[in-house]
Amino acid sequence: MARTGKSPPLSVVILAAGQGKRMKSALPKVLQPLAGHPLLAHVLDAATALEPALIHVVYGHGGEQVRMAVRAPNLRWVHQADQLGTGHAVQQAAPGIPDDHVVLVLYGDVPLIRTATLRELLECAGPRSMGLLTVTLADPTGYGRVVRNARGDVLRVVEQKDAKARELRIREGNAGVIAVRAPLLKRWLAQLRNRNAQREYYLTDIVALAVKDRVKVKPLLAPTVAEVMGVNDKLQLAELETEYRRLRARELMREGVTIIDPARVDIRGAVSCGRDVVLDVNVVLDGPVQLGDGVRVGANCVLSQVRIGARTQIKPNCVIERAELGTACEIGPFSRIRPETTLHDGVHVGNFVEIKKSDIGAGSKANHLSYIGDASVGAGVNVGAGTITCNYDGANKWRTHIGDQAFIGSGTMLVAPVKIGAGATIGAGSTITRDAPEGVLTLERSAQHTVEHWQRPAKQK
Repeated sequence: MARTGKSPPLSVVILAAGQGKRMKSALPKVLQPLAGHPLLAHVLDAATALEPALIHVVYGHGGEQVRMAVRAPNLRWVHQADQLGTGHAVQQAAPGIPDDHVVLVLYGDVPLIRTATLRELLECAGPRSMGLLTVTLADPTGYGRVVRNARGDVLRVVEQKDAKARELRIREGNAGVIAVRAPLLKRWLAQLRNRNAQREYYLTDIVALAVKDRVKVKPLLAPTVAEVMGVNDKLQLAELETEYRRLRARELMREGVTIIDPARVDIRGAVSCGRDVVLDVNVVLDGPVQLGDGVRVGANCVLSQVRIGARTQIKPNCVIERAELGTACEIGPFSRIRPETTLHDGVHVGNFVEIKKSDIGAGSKANHLSYIGDASVGAGVNVGAGTITCNYDGANKWRTHIGDQAFIGSGTMLVAPVKIGAGATIGAGSTITRDAPEGVLTLERSAQHTVEHWQRPAKQK
């Protein structure tokens, strides 16, 4: 659901300036990969779904590396030269936020936040109220504590290092995500001080300032802990990877997909499936991926940016990337379909066959140990075992054209550029360097010789 015309315009501020020392990596923390995409990209996806007028990304460590790694509409980059706390980070973005906007503050290292939760939080941001996302934790160590009065009203947020013993016993933690009208936020940002254990300007201090100004702080409890979990080291990154995998698998199973072992499937990016799709163990789907009705994907397959027609079977250990497959195809085992390849209906591609940048007509077969690259193959063609399209001369790529119903014998070299006519037969073991006419047999073979009295070399004893 998009924001309605009656709602104030939305500015999203994403804090992404941290170095992430505990990652022990040259890659900035917000660019660490989760399900094959940077942490920051996941947050941007959730924010973009809200249709904000502006997204302000506050960056610091990583500089241009961060800016070049992600893209989103209506994106404004804000540099935080010195990392002096979350409040200081938002202060850098504040001058670019119009006063008639609602501001939503997110974090570049909290990747599983859901758009639905953010929409609910935005409803808490009124002329005299602000929304605060909180979470109940069995062990809240490291989180700021949400302090309430006897009536349950939120009074303030106390950071871990500044908390007293009784406050450390509070299990409700601050998730850090807030929604507030821009004029209120700007007023409180101007009042922040760094009189605390870390000598930083805490964004969380605006909660106490809101209470002081009699602005209602409306807490929203996060539906799950995973949704607000941040990433500080590779262990936490792996934990979120597991959670992300679990969530995506559950989504697909609710849509009717059969997943043999949900713990051993990776769903990355947009994936859509028809009815009666089956995914075996260790399948990786790197979206966008579209699987038609009745598609079966065998164990250990990797499908990246593909569209696969109904009733196609992908047997184990296949890699298919940036390709389109028609209906009722049979692929594998151990096949590789490379980018810019189209397989039409009923194509069979067998074990240890590689196809690249080619168009394969309906009902054609390449069942064993062949390479087809930069080729146009007609319908009903049989490509024998060990056939190679020799498409590269060391400097340029050339195309091979094979007409409908042609039969290519085993062990054939087709030296491009070359055309094989419709209905032609190419004798096994041939090296074809000139066009082969339609409907006849073409073959090329050197004379066979037997050398009498020849002896095989033997190793010296």
